[in-house]
Amino acid sequence: MFSVGDKIVYPMHGAGVVEKIKVENVLGEDRKYYILSIPYGDMKVMVPVDTSSRVGIRNIVSVKEMDKVVDVLKDDSSEMSGNWNRRYRENMEKLKTGDILAVAEVVRNLVRSDSKKKLSTGEKKMLSNAKQILVSEVILVKDMQEEEAKNMIERMIMGDKAI
Repeated sequence: MFSVGDKIVYPMHGAGVVEKIKVENVLGEDRKYYILSIPYGDMKVMVPVDTSSRVGIRNIVSVKEMDKVVDVLKDDSSEMSGNWNRRYRENMEKLKTGDILAVAEVVRNLVRSDSKKKLSTGEKKMLSNAKQILVSEVILVKDMQEEEAKNMIERMIMGDKAI
């Protein structure tokens, strides 16, 4: 179980700080929830304590692990399917794992694809969500502001081509 003040990641939503743990009555049933404050977009998320391990909640990565994320962002793009539907499903599976290295790979590949050939609406939305997940964890691990984290990620992905 996590405690107030812990920095954790909720897959598909991003990293946040456990602001409080409280009991809420939902549909006539009392359940304990983590109230997460996610720095990206100033979001609050309620996560049922009893299902947290099943949905893949984990502690944020270490600074050393974040260095591996930077390496993934700088690395060459991975081979992606030419079929947008298959590519979308494969990327969605990576995001669902909650593994920051997989999330970084999806962000890197989609950003580079978008710079060459515009992404479909679905992939643009996926990229936005994946960036949110990645940026929120970078903010907490590296103790950065949102804009700083976004710019760092962009520089790592695009290298000299970054704005």
